[in-house]
Amino acid sequence: QVQLVESGGGLVQPGGSLRLSCAASGFMFSTYTMNWYRQAPGKQRALVAQINSSGFTNYIDSVKGRFTISRDNVKKTVYLQMNSLKPEDTAVYYCNAWWTAASYWGQGTQVSVSS
Repeated sequence: QVQLVESGGGLVQPGGSLRLSCAASGFMFSTYTMNWYRQAPGKQRALVAQINSSGFTNYIDSVKGRFTISRDNVKKTVYLQMNSLKPEDTAVYYCNAWWTAASYWGQGTQVSVSS
């Protein structure tokens, strides 16, 4: 049974930091590209960062230099370290596992940035 379980969301002040985690099970984690998406109220879900099976990373421009995606293939977990958070980062953050034959989603974790 495939599972992606996100954790680490919460309420933080502007300029603060959060670290999201996504624990995976039920599939060959090390071979999948792992992605973090987010969906703000009234907006479509959008890709934020990704890391492929070789460790290559990619970010959207608005989070470059502030967010870092990483993975631990032994723990089958992907992380998103988010620093210098801004109110516009407020969204539900979703973990996604992608391979050519399959794509899996977590349930999401809320991140709210507000003073």
